[in-house]
Amino acid sequence: MFPYNYSRRRSRPVRVGGAVIGGDAPVLIQSMTNTSTLDTEGSARQAKAIADAGGELVRLTTQGVREASNLTAIKDAMHALGCDVPLSADVHFNPKAAFEAAVTAEKVRINPGNFVDAARTFRQLEFTDEEYAAEIERIRASLVPFLALCREHGTAVRLGVNHGSLSDRIMSRYGDTPAGMVESVMEFLRIAREVNFNDIVISIKASNTVVMVETVRLLAHEMEREGMDFPLHLGVTEAGDAEDGRIKSAVGIGALLHEGLGDTIRVSLSEPPENEIPVALLLREHVSRRAAAQRVESPVEVLPGKSRDYADKTLPLKEFVAEDSKEIGQLAAEIDEFVAGGGKNPVLITIKYNCETLDELRVRAGADFGALLMSGYGSEIRVVDAGFTAEELDRLALDILQAARLRFHKTEFIACPSCGRTLFDLQSTLQEVKKSVSTLGIKGLKIGVMGCIVNGPGEMADADYGYVGAGPGRVSIYRGKQLVTKNIPAAEALPALIALIRTDHPTA
Repeated sequence: MFPYNYSRRRSRPVRVGGAVIGGDAPVLIQSMTNTSTLDTEGSARQAKAIADAGGELVRLTTQGVREASNLTAIKDAMHALGCDVPLSADVHFNPKAAFEAAVTAEKVRINPGNFVDAARTFRQLEFTDEEYAAEIERIRASLVPFLALCREHGTAVRLGVNHGSLSDRIMSRYGDTPAGMVESVMEFLRIAREVNFNDIVISIKASNTVVMVETVRLLAHEMEREGMDFPLHLGVTEAGDAEDGRIKSAVGIGALLHEGLGDTIRVSLSEPPENEIPVALLLREHVSRRAAAQRVESPVEVLPGKSRDYADKTLPLKEFVAEDSKEIGQLAAEIDEFVAGGGKNPVLITIKYNCETLDELRVRAGADFGALLMSGYGSEIRVVDAGFTAEELDRLALDILQAARLRFHKTEFIACPSCGRTLFDLQSTLQEVKKSVSTLGIKGLKIGVMGCIVNGPGEMADADYGYVGAGPGRVSIYRGKQLVTKNIPAAEALPALIALIRTDHPTA
């Protein structure tokens, strides 16, 4: 059946203020403000909006010590509004900000890729064994005092690794791979275990759902092998907006939740942050009501996101049909039984739903088909719901297949969800980029729209082209990770992006 089925993986509980992540606690729902952390009232109001929508933890960007220091004022303003959800500080590149935030925030996120290591250069570097070991000692020298401060103030830590934000040191040994992402966080976990600091939550994200799912599976497997049981935060980073952001998030997060992995989730949408919460709540409700099936060893070795290689495409499709109430694990077991009996037909999976809205259907179907497709089940899929047109259902099936990286039928947009670091109006800019690029009609093209240097160019690692905030009113244009046009006025950026794409795709 599924490669890993922890049904549900039991992690150690981590207390974050008045909330608990892991243990027997329900999957915790969280989001992140897109206000400046120096805007006390604006941040407090947005935190309350997230909480009122059902969010149970709020994260704020803390670029520097000033922002970290202002968390106290934001908490006071939140309490005045009757809002007491715990706060998480989001730190990149600035250990001093992490130390400051540890005094006030209930949780501090640090990125192993840039907490101690220098900012990535994307150059091929080589480290001797002695040099590599010396770098680990540098990490220990900075991390141990930070963990001691967190212990003193009862502050939890999130170790957050993102695809594309790995250090040059990790890249030198592992490349930009799931194994590199896992080792990046394991280095920190081993040091934390040495000093018996256990209030840690781990996130390990990518915009590519296949990379994200495989990396979390690999991390869970490696932690189990080393006797660790830290809770996991799940998310598909830079998922975009509208139907694409919802489907992509459902496919990646849903696949892992179905396998019993995940203790807290964030659906990252390029929309107002409170819009993320209903999607996350629906994902939690949908997967939790499908009881996890007992683990059944699959007779076929399968890589996530890859079709099973037993299928003979000359044979007719073999259809497997499920109602919305059937366990996904049970459906997978039926397909396994068919294969074990010598079945060679390509598999068509049909799941029937009865949803009230198209967004609800996108989330439920995305989670279910994501769980199957990410484990190699199915050559074709069909979504059935009497409340929607054949055109809507066909489009949804294609969107799910694209989110699972199995079939591309349109341009894909990889866009960060916006935060206090964003250097332009992300939501309106994304709409302008989508409108212009979509008219080119290039199937499978991937465009990254990133608000700042933290989320680009590294974290749009899967994009063909990038539109990245370089400063107030300034944008840089990338081809892959190659900087093509640097720091130009925002008014010139979209024409420059379109011209670059047309140069590379003259028939568009």
